[in-house]
Amino acid sequence: MTIGLAALVERYLTQRRQLGFQLRSPAYSLRSLAEHVRRTRHRGPLTLEVMAEWARQDSHRSIDPRTWARRLKHLRSFTRWLQQFEPATEVPDDTIFGRLPERQAPHIYSDEEVQQLLATARQLGPKPGLRGLVYETLFGLIASTGLRLSEALSLTVGDVDLRRGLLTIRRTKFAKSRQVPLHLSTMQALSQYRWMRDLAGAGRDDDAPFFIGTRGHRFGQAMDGHQVERVFAALRSELGWVNRGMHHAPRIHDLRHTFVVRRILLWQQQGIDVDEAMLSLSTYVGHAMVTNTYWYLQAVPELMAIAAKRFESCMPELSHA
Repeated sequence: MTIGLAALVERYLTQRRQLGFQLRSPAYSLRSLAEHVRRTRHRGPLTLEVMAEWARQDSHRSIDPRTWARRLKHLRSFTRWLQQFEPATEVPDDTIFGRLPERQAPHIYSDEEVQQLLATARQLGPKPGLRGLVYETLFGLIASTGLRLSEALSLTVGDVDLRRGLLTIRRTKFAKSRQVPLHLSTMQALSQYRWMRDLAGAGRDDDAPFFIGTRGHRFGQAMDGHQVERVFAALRSELGWVNRGMHHAPRIHDLRHTFVVRRILLWQQQGIDVDEAMLSLSTYVGHAMVTNTYWYLQAVPELMAIAAKRFESCMPELSHA
């Protein structure tokens, strides 16, 4: 292969992003793979053996083959693309570490856990400083709106309309944009953060990042998602939560899942027809298909009763079919 793997990874990522894909997790995986190949001095086409060896070396030191399988899944599209330059490139499939379930049950946070997270984030130093407020507001926004972490970090000052209580989410996971109305309490928290952010001297132009780094030369710049994940992992370890999901530990993304579950439970308590409301929820959180929202009814224990009730309501019709 005359062109280095790292250069080909960057070419692939550029082409995919031009098509509207953000590729945060795949980009991290592909660059990690390229570094593994460089470090091990592998020569020749990418083989299943090389990729499997890389997959086993995840940052969490997992011994779960499902974790390794998820890492390999990030490589499939890239390896197919790479075959145009190196036809002997192998494409990983389910036979290496077993079949991967499409989606795993998330950790659904209790109200107490969310409050603990925000309170602990608020204490992040150094003090005096903006860092604790940045993380408290970021995690609080995700918990109260169900945004993806990437969507929250991509917000600019112009995207956050505190007068109308509206967020504009641009070029989401599926290259679409949407607007997200905010609860009054969320608006108040964002207003307080914006005031403190501006007071600290961060950029106020519409295209300036809303959530900002606070340390050294990173002050005022967009936050790095992997750094946010590392901070969250430290907070999670400090709080010592018991994991109730199927992933390695509670994740930031589970705040999004929790938002969806709590909304459906609230509708049930209020006597609202969940089926009629599901499309609006799917649109609000930016799901590509409403079936992605219905997935929660069968995958999350808190919602299984709703799924059972929906099934029971269909039984008379089925018995007469």
